[in-house]
Amino acid sequence: MINADEIAGILQGQIANFKSDVHEDQVGTVIEVGSSIARIYGLEAVQQSELVEFPNGLQGIALNLEEDSVGVIILGPDTEIKEGMQVRRTGRIASVPVGAALLGRVVDPLGNAVDGKGAIPNTKFRTIENTAPGVVERQPVKQPLQTGIRAIDALIPIGKGQRELIIGDRQVGKTAIAIDAIINQKGRNVFCIYVAIGQKNSTISALVSRLEAEGAMEYTTVVTTSPADSPALKYIAPYAGCAMGEELMYEGKDVLIVYDDLTKHAIAYREVSLLLRRPPGREAYPGDIFFLHSRLLERAAKLSDEKGGGSLTALPVIETQAGDVSAYIPTNLISITDGQIYLTTTLFFQGVRPAVDVGISVSRVGSSAQTKAMKSVAGQLKLDLAQYRELAAFAKLSSDLDKNTQATLTRGEKITEVLKQPQYQPQDVAEQVILIYAATKGYLTNIETARIQEWSHGFLGFLAEKHPEILKSIKDTNALSDDTTKSLVTGIEAYNKSF
Repeated sequence: MINADEIAGILQGQIANFKSDVHEDQVGTVIEVGSSIARIYGLEAVQQSELVEFPNGLQGIALNLEEDSVGVIILGPDTEIKEGMQVRRTGRIASVPVGAALLGRVVDPLGNAVDGKGAIPNTKFRTIENTAPGVVERQPVKQPLQTGIRAIDALIPIGKGQRELIIGDRQVGKTAIAIDAIINQKGRNVFCIYVAIGQKNSTISALVSRLEAEGAMEYTTVVTTSPADSPALKYIAPYAGCAMGEELMYEGKDVLIVYDDLTKHAIAYREVSLLLRRPPGREAYPGDIFFLHSRLLERAAKLSDEKGGGSLTALPVIETQAGDVSAYIPTNLISITDGQIYLTTTLFFQGVRPAVDVGISVSRVGSSAQTKAMKSVAGQLKLDLAQYRELAAFAKLSSDLDKNTQATLTRGEKITEVLKQPQYQPQDVAEQVILIYAATKGYLTNIETARIQEWSHGFLGFLAEKHPEILKSIKDTNALSDDTTKSLVTGIEAYNKSF
């Protein structure tokens, strides 16, 4: 028997409880596409830097908000995007995954793993563009960040929260300095982020292998874009890396970030701007090219104790053409940063490596970011090198030199040799202090310049074996006490007799 009332009751119950999920999507139409840029009509309410989604799953960032259209940069290949396609707003400002899960991984600027080790588990996102900490939220840069490179830690010290520019022509060892600084953070509780902008995949692969071999990949994230990637990805890469570093900084941790290099970043942004028909300025760069880098580098800071005391130290890299530091992008970055490490081809080909020109390199933080021990030996070192540089130019012209001049030249020559250091061999501060002390106090005068590297290596081995208390005392107290100095002098004299 069919009971009509029962069926009616069931139908009425279902009608009463019926809910349809209605959601509103704002959709636009592609009116023009090409060179990783799309113009879209109909997204009136879209926000600056908002992510939009194309039908094939590709995303783009809204950059130009014009009266009748929106200029979008496409984060990937634009080959499958056609005119007339529908584009959807996501309501999300461009952001990347952040957190400890990214350590030890190689990712693209969108936070997708590209190292073949599977997806990255994560729950937290952070917008790539954030406001830099204000004056009240910061504290002075006074804690040293050791790079392990004698020429830098002694003469151009870097502090936690500083922005130190690495500048020089191509192939003079800019990346080598940055990588040595990352390797030297092992066991120092400093997390590292290396942002490779438009670098060859083979170069990145070799770099990651080296970091893994040195045990540095455990605390490092590599953000990479290749030359084949769209200019949009190269443009957002440093901001994405910075957001990953900021997350750790606001958790009270110390972070070192390397942008390698911002010349390629500026070129990518120029390309995007010209394609979006923004008016070109000097060297065809858009008018906001200075703001592009200043808003990125200002995010490096040493936070106040109330904010957790974390720090983000930036090492931006810039490539010059034939040593021209007065070009547009180099001068912009020199004015934004707290000093620069200047590498020259002349020194590089003379065999001085790292090829740091200590005469024109500068750290605007100065000795406030050095340990007491390093401060006590570095002052004399700067003076000796300055005198040596001054006299070396005249010495080429003159044949007979008085004894004082000869002594200054000899000491300068020995010091220059002591500051040479092989790649991937960063050195502990205590060992650096000992070698610089020996050089500045004239204990290397009678040793052949060609054998100084051999002497340095042998002497540190001798100290570790015969006088381990000297190294321990400098490490523990961060100072060079009178007793330690006496023991050190005795050790140097004893070793010199047997050398």
